[in-house]
Amino acid sequence: GSFTTVGGTTRYNIARLNADGSLDETFNPDATDNYVYSIALQPDGKILIGGYFTTVGGTTRNYIARLNADGSLDTTFDPNPNGYVHSIAIQPDGKILMGGWFTTVGGTTRNYIARLNANSSLDTSFNPNAESIVNTIALQPDGRILMGGRFTSVGGTERNCIARLNANGTLDSAFNPDAGDPDPEVSSEVYSIALQPDGRILIGGTFTYVG
Repeated sequence: GSFTTVGGTTRYNIARLNADGSLDETFNPDATDNYVYSIALQPDGKILIGGYFTTVGGTTRNYIARLNADGSLDTTFDPNPNGYVHSIAIQPDGKILMGGWFTTVGGTTRNYIARLNANSSLDTSFNPNAESIVNTIALQPDGRILMGGRFTSVGGTERNCIARLNANGTLDSAFNPDAGDPDPEVSSEVYSIALQPDGRILIGGTFTYVG
């Protein structure tokens, strides 16, 4: 988040708690300059963080970083997007989805959503091309990818605030909830997506209609 202390102890924007809620004093990544918006856990215990920060532990990391299990920076991981990261999701194959307010990743054009290989290199086969900000990403068990945000198109096709991608990043043309507001001056957004066990999809945001 955007805090500077936990239980009276300095912790800049990220901390780890023990099971009883007390501060884990061994863990201090020190994202000092801006807040952490998203956290995702890899199966190997490493921790992905995204947000508005540009340094972690005194080392430059623009908007996304990976920590070792002890909170130290994984120096091998540096995707370098040019803008904020709002959401991170890890696929079963280890690839990493990220959404936010960026238009390049490592110098390559990627509008608001991208996929990384496990080594932090860009997955060049994946390019959904959202028209505006992606706030949230959720993975379905079948490999398809749900995304929500402020966008009005994905890959040149109209999609208001929510869309579903096939596993390869192409748009699922059968899925179009069409969240928004009848007033064109209102900036509608989807901020959160969650999947129920029965396959139904919960969405939250600033919209006033769906469909």
